[in-house]
Amino acid sequence: MTITPPPVPTLSDGDVVLRALGEQDVEGCYEQCVDPLSVRWTTVPTPFSREDAREFCLEIAPGAWADGSQWIFAVETHGRYAGNIALRDEGHGRAEIAYGAHPAARGTGAMERALRMLIDWGFAAMGVQTVIWRANVGNWASRKLAWRLGFTLDGTLRHSQAHRGELVDAWVGTLLVTDKREPKGRWLTIPTVDGESVRLRPLTEADVPRIVEACSDERTQHWLGQLPTPYGAADAREWMRLNTEGQARGTKITWAITGPPRDRDDTLLGAINIFDIAEVDCEVGYWAHPDARGRGMMSAAMRLATAYAFDHLGVRRVRAFAALENAASRHVIESAGLTQTGIERLGTVLRTGPADMALYDVLVEEWTARSSASEVR
Repeated sequence: MTITPPPVPTLSDGDVVLRALGEQDVEGCYEQCVDPLSVRWTTVPTPFSREDAREFCLEIAPGAWADGSQWIFAVETHGRYAGNIALRDEGHGRAEIAYGAHPAARGTGAMERALRMLIDWGFAAMGVQTVIWRANVGNWASRKLAWRLGFTLDGTLRHSQAHRGELVDAWVGTLLVTDKREPKGRWLTIPTVDGESVRLRPLTEADVPRIVEACSDERTQHWLGQLPTPYGAADAREWMRLNTEGQARGTKITWAITGPPRDRDDTLLGAINIFDIAEVDCEVGYWAHPDARGRGMMSAAMRLATAYAFDHLGVRRVRAFAALENAASRHVIESAGLTQTGIERLGTVLRTGPADMALYDVLVEEWTARSSASEVR
């Protein structure tokens, strides 16, 4: 039975249109709902058929408008279905936002524009005071879109979201009617940075075996005494997840270190990160795969990362630390031009226990002066 829906407003910003779902959207809805990313991150039924798509477009969506439980719109761009979005009424001026993009619309900006219209309409026309966003932990695309819209990430609800027969952790965020519709804080990107002898590039899933090798190495385990032991693929992936979390919070950038482009070898030889990024300063840390030792690669990577921190993050000081007895690591720091400023007693933890730590830093004025002097020579 086809339900006759109540009037659904048509909203448009000139290029993106929000309107009622109809027969013309069935095929696009089907394509969206069988897409692997939709299956991975949403609760769309699986398997999903064209009849399921027709039921959603012609019965479920109109029925939700009729009973007031959800305000569901089709998203249209250039005359084509681009996805569907909704506000789910939770009462007392609250509504949960939901969205799904057709694969062809991802990366075009259409969903962000559609959601901005939906949110503004909800606040202005439906009396919504608070919009709530939820997503399974790990759905970085949804989280980044919520960030762009101005949502505040309010935390993680453990085992709170039903998904494919199990309970999973979920992020939750809010946007108030009084909030600005713009990002709160920055979301850092990971660029590729090329030097004469090394390249810094984003980490990928293909790097996991090399990360495991490096972090299982006896020397690495000794100097980084808080690493899990034994160190496995799950530990590497958790480390990578924490790196992405740092990006999302604007506090961390992590690169894989490889040989230069001319070597045509993308094999991970180490990792370096800038972390605890604040308005004034940040810290640089690193570890090397055994294959990289003795080749000067870590020193080159340290110089590149330090330059990036000053040139692109706007900090005035770069800090680095190493165990007092770790001569190789201290050489890397000193070769990049950082100056030892002191010793923190029992400031780090080795595999053998607490140990003294050498403290280093360099100020932007010092870095700039040394760089200028090097260019003159």
